[in-house]
Amino acid sequence: MEETLIVTSERVDDIPVLVAHMARMGLQRLVDEQFRVHGNWQGLSLGWVTVLWLSHILSEADHRLNHVQLWAEKRLETLCGCSGQTVRALDLSDDRLAGVLSALGHDACWAAFESTLNGHLLRVYDLNPQRVRVDSTTVSGRWEVTPDGLFQFGRSKDHRPDLPQVKVMLSSLDPLGMPVATQVVSGEKADDPLYGPAITQVRQGLGRRGLLYVGDCKMGALSTRAFIQEGGDYYLCPLGRRQLSAEVLSTYLVPVWAGEQALVPVYRQGQEGEEEQLAEGYERLETLSAEVEGKTICWDERRLVLKSLQQARIEQDSLAIRLGRAETDLAALNARKRNREPFGESASLREVAESILKRHDVAGLLQLDYVEVSPEHPLQTSGRKRTPARSDKETHIRVARDEQAIAAKTRTLGWRVYVTNQPAEQLPLPQAVPAYRNEFSIEHDFGRLKGKPLSLAPMYLQDDVRATGLIRLLSIGLRLLTLLEFVARRNLVAEGGKLPGLYAGNPKRATTRPTAERLLESFKETTLTILSDNQREHRHLTPLSALQQKILALLDLSPDLYTILCTPSQPP
Repeated sequence: MEETLIVTSERVDDIPVLVAHMARMGLQRLVDEQFRVHGNWQGLSLGWVTVLWLSHILSEADHRLNHVQLWAEKRLETLCGCSGQTVRALDLSDDRLAGVLSALGHDACWAAFESTLNGHLLRVYDLNPQRVRVDSTTVSGRWEVTPDGLFQFGRSKDHRPDLPQVKVMLSSLDPLGMPVATQVVSGEKADDPLYGPAITQVRQGLGRRGLLYVGDCKMGALSTRAFIQEGGDYYLCPLGRRQLSAEVLSTYLVPVWAGEQALVPVYRQGQEGEEEQLAEGYERLETLSAEVEGKTICWDERRLVLKSLQQARIEQDSLAIRLGRAETDLAALNARKRNREPFGESASLREVAESILKRHDVAGLLQLDYVEVSPEHPLQTSGRKRTPARSDKETHIRVARDEQAIAAKTRTLGWRVYVTNQPAEQLPLPQAVPAYRNEFSIEHDFGRLKGKPLSLAPMYLQDDVRATGLIRLLSIGLRLLTLLEFVARRNLVAEGGKLPGLYAGNPKRATTRPTAERLLESFKETTLTILSDNQREHRHLTPLSALQQKILALLDLSPDLYTILCTPSQPP
């Protein structure tokens, strides 16, 4: 009897790392505890389906439901070995995944789950939250807009006002970047009213007060600041023009210009260890009062009047460019054009000129004179006379820079007022600047959420509940990525070393801040090969490299995650 040798290969890649890390997060257990499924549900539990689907999303950078079952069919031995469960490809069918989204889209169950998950992560990873950064983003798509639906037209942060969108409000621990609260709201809603509910959600999820909430100027509404103060927390945000006019800012700067107010320099450490001045400023105290739920509260607010040196240079360069462009556009009004009649009246010319000043934001910085020019005495331009075709008089414009106004404008550039109610002993002025400037952490979260590896955009789901569930699912994946980085970087710091080998083409380049994406990418091409006949089975796994073993050690994971795959999950 001839023996038939069957050879199969599976891409293992980073799946064992992802499944093991989600086990440490307690994801499968918490999902099964907090969400209910239909009585006819069979096979893998909702929690295990969630874990394996997230493994697919993070490994393949693809959240589409219809790609997962085929992916599972090609990795059944890997999925069984990593999970310790009997996995069938049908366990990850479209219908099962849709069931996951419907469950995560249930608001009450999600609130309980997120709160429990936060408590578990704070305890397991020994996190001590001090600051929470709150911000929003939008995701645009080609959805059908309904009157009360999730997908609506609004102010797009994707620069696609022609497409309906959904808005995501994210609250994350700073500087870790791990989300602790996720709000999904319809796309037409403004940001300002969302901060209160977001902070309430964080308070419920973390069960802590005395945190510093950091946001942009949309968090600067007096009602929001009062709400944070009344709840026993702190805030740090810049004031926009609605909260602080240019005239009031000028009064804050008068003692600076007069030399009566000393400025505190703010430094940051450069890449070579040298100190570089970042900003300078001073602080003043204001007493505020506002009503919160019918109760009047009063508190002292620190106003940090700061000048960013880099921003001042950028704004000065921008002003010079705008002035030059405005002068060019104004001078062009005097030139004859084939399809435009000369300006006969100063009123019409004045209207066009004022629109140019407004467009370039240089109103009050250029002096405009309107003069009548007769055909017998045409206006001299560039040393060459032009003869008007018409015999009636024309109105021309002469432009001159108002150097005094420009100088006054220039000295206000780069200045901004930040406000906080946190005492100076806890947040001195030099520390407040970098505390706010770490906004890149949440922008990095948005980049991951909308781009690779979570790839929320584009989103193809049309159902509101399932779309909400998908965003919440991906926010769990965002937690996983940030925690992977946190553990690896913390252990690198403890060792006092660097990790080389993550950068293609430059294997000697080392880093103390590896990203989760590069750590996971290092496991690509790891393959399980199974050779079997009627009597025996032999398994071979791509040997783990020194880099892969080092990464597993940094993540507090054992190589057994991979070597266990060489043990048959079931008899041949």
